[in-house]
Amino acid sequence: MAQFDIFQNPDIRTKSRTPYLMDIQSDQLSILATRIVVPLLLRAGQSGQPIEKIHPVLRIGGSEYIAVVSEMAAIRVSALGAYTASAASERQNIIAACDLLLTGF
Repeated sequence: MAQFDIFQNPDIRTKSRTPYLMDIQSDQLSILATRIVVPLLLRAGQSGQPIEKIHPVLRIGGSEYIAVVSEMAAIRVSALGAYTASAASERQNIIAACDLLLTGF
């Protein structure tokens, strides 16, 4: 499991809204039983334009997903589904969104 890995959301109650969860936690803290994740929402199902500085748009397969950084949460590692993809190539945009959320800059 690596930072910016994307996993399927196995939770029956939430997976229709949030099909994927992106791990944003540092690899150096892999000993913890929890991971900080960002929900990924299918862009096509959302109204209006995302605020890309805080909600970066990521491609998974042939679809676009909105990384809703403002809804990040900690979940148990055991609650993550199957590995799907990596968003490591979008590292700069994801970190910038986290910085904006936490510091305002």
